[in-house]
Amino acid sequence: MPWWFFRRRGGSALSTDVTGRTSGTGWRLQGRRRYLRAQPYLLPKDLGEINRLDFQHYVLRAALRGNYLAPIGQPRRILDVGCGTGRWAIELAQQFPQAEVIGVDVEQAKSTNRMPSNYRFVRGDILQGLPFEENAFDFVHLRLLILAIPLAAWPGAVQELARVTAPGGWVELLETSISPGDWGTCGPAMQQLLDWMGQLAALRGLDTEGVVVRSLERYLAEAGLINIQRRPLEVPVGAWGGRLGSLMALDFKEGAKAVSGLIAARFGRSEQEVLDIIEQVNHEWNALQTKGYFMIVYGQKPLAG
Repeated sequence: MPWWFFRRRGGSALSTDVTGRTSGTGWRLQGRRRYLRAQPYLLPKDLGEINRLDFQHYVLRAALRGNYLAPIGQPRRILDVGCGTGRWAIELAQQFPQAEVIGVDVEQAKSTNRMPSNYRFVRGDILQGLPFEENAFDFVHLRLLILAIPLAAWPGAVQELARVTAPGGWVELLETSISPGDWGTCGPAMQQLLDWMGQLAALRGLDTEGVVVRSLERYLAEAGLINIQRRPLEVPVGAWGGRLGSLMALDFKEGAKAVSGLIAARFGRSEQEVLDIIEQVNHEWNALQTKGYFMIVYGQKPLAG
């Protein structure tokens, strides 16, 4: 059942340690949520998160009025790094049936959807180097890995994206920030929630101050790309912003709920207290007409010679 029809029934038993119970299969448990072990990724990897990521894809596609901004023409090979559920890559495979489209992530999400014949998944971790040769793809895409790539690793990660991009090909990045200063007007509940999330992110070396979203152009330039373009995107959050605002609010609320158990365990709160803060945030968004902030930046790899 999709998560937007699901409602929690009471709290869950939480471990006293923020990392939860570990298993021998490369993941850890926190309450009823499943998190990757030995990865900086803050969000869970389970069915609830799979459904949320698919939903988030549709929200961003509506906000962007498409799946990408770069002038990619008719690419022959497309790579989606940190593909998650594969939804973006699958849609690109359908849009460009002549192209080979590859989604890469540390773990393949389970799906009952029929995959296009020109799409395939490859296991890989950008923090360890992508498992592809140089100059292999005409379009390389990375989106919303702010909670997966440590701040210090971003320049090297973008260098790796550029390495596998073919001369004349494009790299496109879409990112956001969890810094309160990047969320326009924030009420006290939103400030508290972002502070908790920021402290959890800092434990993993992730960006908590919006450095990445303001450095994307520089990362591309340092990787040797040219014709760099940027487009800031503000999206209403809350019912005040109509259908798009309501959908963005639902996405953010479910994302926050996904780490509510971690927040409760780390900061000595009950999970219900954290869920109550999340509901207060929902009211603040409408009262303050909050907007979420995203940045899309793309650049081209120079032609050889």
